[in-house]
Amino acid sequence: MEEDKTALASTSFQGVFDRIEAIIGRVIDVIAASLLLFDIVILLWAIGARYLLRAPVTWVEELATVVFLWFGMLGVASALRLGINMRLSFVVSQLSDNSRRNVETAAHCVLICFLWKLLPLAFSIIALNHPMKSPDLGIPGSVGASATFTSVVLMLFFLTNELSRRFRIGKFLATLLAILVFDYFLDWLGPALMPLGNINLILFFGLGIAVLIGMGIPIAFAFGTATLLYFILTTDLPPVVIVGRINEGMSHFILLTIPLFIFLGAQIQYTGMARRMVDFVATIFAGVRGGLGYVLLCAMYLVSGISGAKAADMAAIGPILAPAMKERGTPGGDVAALLATSAAAAETIPPSLVLIIIGSVCGISIAALFTGGLIPAVVSMLALAVVVYIRSRHEQVKSVGLSGELIFKAFIVAIPGLALPFLIRAAVLGGVATATEVAVLGVLYVFIVGLITMRMVSFGALGKLLIDAAAMSGAVTIIIAFAGAMSWALTQSGFAQTLVEFMTHLPGGKFSFFAVSILAFIILGSVLEGIPAIVLFGPLLFPSAAALGIHQVHYAIVVLLSMGLGLFAPPFGYGYYASCAITQVSPDHAMKSQIPYLVAFGIAIVIIAAIPWLSTGFL
Repeated sequence: MEEDKTALASTSFQGVFDRIEAIIGRVIDVIAASLLLFDIVILLWAIGARYLLRAPVTWVEELATVVFLWFGMLGVASALRLGINMRLSFVVSQLSDNSRRNVETAAHCVLICFLWKLLPLAFSIIALNHPMKSPDLGIPGSVGASATFTSVVLMLFFLTNELSRRFRIGKFLATLLAILVFDYFLDWLGPALMPLGNINLILFFGLGIAVLIGMGIPIAFAFGTATLLYFILTTDLPPVVIVGRINEGMSHFILLTIPLFIFLGAQIQYTGMARRMVDFVATIFAGVRGGLGYVLLCAMYLVSGISGAKAADMAAIGPILAPAMKERGTPGGDVAALLATSAAAAETIPPSLVLIIIGSVCGISIAALFTGGLIPAVVSMLALAVVVYIRSRHEQVKSVGLSGELIFKAFIVAIPGLALPFLIRAAVLGGVATATEVAVLGVLYVFIVGLITMRMVSFGALGKLLIDAAAMSGAVTIIIAFAGAMSWALTQSGFAQTLVEFMTHLPGGKFSFFAVSILAFIILGSVLEGIPAIVLFGPLLFPSAAALGIHQVHYAIVVLLSMGLGLFAPPFGYGYYASCAITQVSPDHAMKSQIPYLVAFGIAIVIIAAIPWLSTGFL
């Protein structure tokens, strides 16, 4: 009887906390979406003031950056609540149900411990940053720093409430006590670890991160946990520096491009523009052996140029083409394999998010990257097209006469979507507008097209798109922030200099350097996923490339394609499993089909690495 009362009380309390979490979650979603919309509006106004009124507004960038930091950090909390952060689940998925639950609980406890240690540091930096003012508006530095503190508080609440769902109240309180004891125990490790010197780099940034990622902890937080503990336990530097690096990592105006393009990609799908582009390409290749394979390649390259998010690209194309390809006789494994590999090969189609990110963290001109990524993407597409041709030689297709009228009608309907990627690239490459401004103009363009073609746009649906974009941008930008802090820590430790010296003195010069880089980023792309690998190792390896006389754009393109190959290659690449899920194909059936496409893509990467002109010829 007493046990039943305890269970009833526990259930009652849990229901209250769940309702509180739902309310808080809804509030932060609405605030984040509203702030994202506010940034879009003021950026549009600034563009109009400069080009139409000839009256540039200098303070907009300051305000937009602070607003971005706030909705980005709220998006981080929202992403953690919704479970959309990038993580490696392969190891945990192999465990039994009971073992998996235990590991997931341990991962929650580690995250709570990490955020608990981060909380006072985030609070301290508010006071430290308050005296600093922005140049034009005089916004105190504490305004942006408060966003980080707020996000940490929210994440602690969400994680603690999630942990409470796993236990009854007695075990829940005991677990919290165990976390506090573990936190206290960590402070005693410092004196024992400090004398180990550089061995700590292996313990924290090698073994530690591997264990944390293997437990299923989101990759960004694995980086953050390892970096914070490394600073607290093995150095004399003030750990508040880490929070400063996090704020700095999310305060670059160029990173505002990320949520804008994520929102733009969602708009493209909502308005049906992506589907119309696919339908147009499909009419051209009707009746051709392997025709739908060519359609998939062309469609991926068109959509990739707009959304810049690989999962969104595959989700836009796969459900449309996969059933038709299977009906025509294409093996399901081939459909999933081609979808995954084409997404990887389109990694350098502008305005790809990874191009923007590598440009911002490595100091490379984004316009140059947009130009340099086009020809390598075509080379990769042609390599995949050869495989499609070879594998479809015996495909039986009906002879279909091409109807000029049908193609023309499909073309007219698809014009708004087909024009957008070219308008974006022309504006950025021509220096007419920055990548951020182009993204804002793209959002306005698609909104207007949606009003015309759909006759009415649901503002409720647009609100949902804004909420999703804010959460997804939080999941992406927190990786940049934590990985940037980790990269800085590695630089301070002297590891970066050691790596540069090792890479620049490899036998064979730049050829060996390229070979090692390609192999390294294939592995890193598979294990860490693309963005973390770029942010963490890009700033460390680009100085080596420059020392060997390798053009930055050339090296960036090869690195991105190599990372893409790993990201979409089995058995670890999450993009491969996403492709299988979208096309409804068993990963086991698709694995063998993936091999020829990966080989062709790998050959294309080697060709691009061997011929710099392909990346730099039009710069």
